[in-house]
Amino acid sequence: MKHTQDYINANKERFLNELLHLLRIPSVSADPAYKDDVRRTAEFVSESLKSAGCSRVEIYPTKGHPIVYGEHIIDSTLPTVLVYGHYDVQPPDPLDLWHSPPFEPVIKKTDIHPDGAIFARGSCDDKGQMFMHVKAFEAMIRSGNLPCNVKFMIEGEEEIGSDNLGVFCNEYKDMLTCDVVLISDTSVIANDIPSITVGLRGLSYVEVEVTGPNKDLHSGVYGGAVGNPLNVLCDMIASLKDENRHITIPGFYDDVVEVSAQERAEMNKAPFDRNEYMKGLGIQDTQGEKGYTILEQTSIRPTLEINGMWGGYIGEGAKTVLPSKAYAKFSMRLVPNQSSDKITNLFKEYFESIAPPCVKVVVKPHHGGEPAVTPSDTPEYMAAARAMEATYGKTPIPVRGGGSIPIVALFEKVLGVKTVLMGFGLDSDDIHSPNEHYGLFNYYKGIETIPYFYQYYAELKK
Repeated sequence: MKHTQDYINANKERFLNELLHLLRIPSVSADPAYKDDVRRTAEFVSESLKSAGCSRVEIYPTKGHPIVYGEHIIDSTLPTVLVYGHYDVQPPDPLDLWHSPPFEPVIKKTDIHPDGAIFARGSCDDKGQMFMHVKAFEAMIRSGNLPCNVKFMIEGEEEIGSDNLGVFCNEYKDMLTCDVVLISDTSVIANDIPSITVGLRGLSYVEVEVTGPNKDLHSGVYGGAVGNPLNVLCDMIASLKDENRHITIPGFYDDVVEVSAQERAEMNKAPFDRNEYMKGLGIQDTQGEKGYTILEQTSIRPTLEINGMWGGYIGEGAKTVLPSKAYAKFSMRLVPNQSSDKITNLFKEYFESIAPPCVKVVVKPHHGGEPAVTPSDTPEYMAAARAMEATYGKTPIPVRGGGSIPIVALFEKVLGVKTVLMGFGLDSDDIHSPNEHYGLFNYYKGIETIPYFYQYYAELKK
C-alpha cells in the first residue's frame, strides 16, 4: 500500500488539474441546451478511465444521456467492485448568487476548508467524488496493488432521476455482475469525524399547474371576483401540512417504518450543535415536524418541500395582472417502506381533490426513487470502516442520510448486491446551491482512502 500512497502523493497536482478540467464542462442534464456538453463530459470520463488503466471502456447511448462503462478484470476468482457515480450536475441557477462563475473553478480558503476548496458546480456532487475513484484506481494500477476486479458505471442522468439507468442495468445485468457496489456521493459528519452513510431516503418529484381564467386579467377590473391561481395555489400548499408540520395527505404515513427508541437514541449521539447549525445557515430557528430532533427530521422522517413556485409577472417594475396560471414543483423525501409510485399517486389524488371549482389542476409526476438501508455488519461495510480508520485515525460513525440515490435500491433489486456509501463531502459544501464547493482535503482524503477499501475488502472476502 505504501507504493500506492507514494504514487498518489507524487501526482496530487495533476489529479487536481484534471478535475478542474472536468469541472469546466457544463454537464447540466436537465437543460437540453447543454446536451453537447453532457456528451463531451462523458467522453472526458471515458478517456480518463482509459488513461487510468481500464482494459475496456465504452460509452453506451440511452434515450437520454450516455452511460460510461469501464472495467479491469485481473482474476475471475477475485471479488469484483462496481463503482457507480454520475458526471451530470444540477443547473447553476441563480447565477447572480455565485461569487465566481459556476463553470470556472476557483480554489479559495474557508474556515471549514483552511487548505482550500474548489468552488464550481459539480465539485462535490458528484464530479469530484466520482473522479476520486478514477484516480485511486489509477494509483493502484500504476503501483501494482490492485487486489480486486473493478467495474465503473458513470451515468449522466442522476440529477434528473436516472430514468434510463434501470433499463441499462436490466439489459446489461450480466456485464454488471459484481460482489459489491461502491459509491461516493454522500458526506462525512466533519473532516475530523468520519462517517459512513447506512441509509438514504427515497424521492417523489412532481410539478403542478393551476389554471384559472383563460387569459391574464387586469387585477383591478377582475380582482376580488375571479379566482387568482397564485392565491389558490398558496392556499392549497398551506393545507398540505398541519400546525405540527405533519403532512396531511391521507395515507402518506401508512407505510413509514417507525424507528425504535433505542435506535433514535443512538442516532442522536452523533456530534451535533443546533446553534452552530442555525448560525451556518443564517437562520434564527428551525421548522420541522414536531416530536423529532433535527437529526431525525433530516433522515428517518418523510418530507414535503416546495422546490419552486412561479406565475404572473416577475419582471422589473410593476404590472397589475391577475395571472391565468400558477405553477409549483415539489419534492417528497421518503423513508422505508414508502413507495415513490404510491406517494406520487396519493399526492396527485389529494391535490386534485382539494382544488376549488374556480381553478383546474394538473399534477405532472417527474421522477422518483426508493429509500434504502444498508447493513453495517457486512464485509463491505467493515472494509470501508477499516479504510477510513487507516486514513482518518478514527472509527467512522454509521449515519442515515437525508438525500436520495435511487440506484442503491435498484442495484439490490436487479443485481442482488449491497452498496457501500463511502462519501467524503460535507453537508456545508452547498451542493445544489450557488457556490458549491469541495475541499482539497476531502478530495485527496478520498483518493487516499479508496485503495484501503479494496485491500481490506479483498482480505475479508477470502
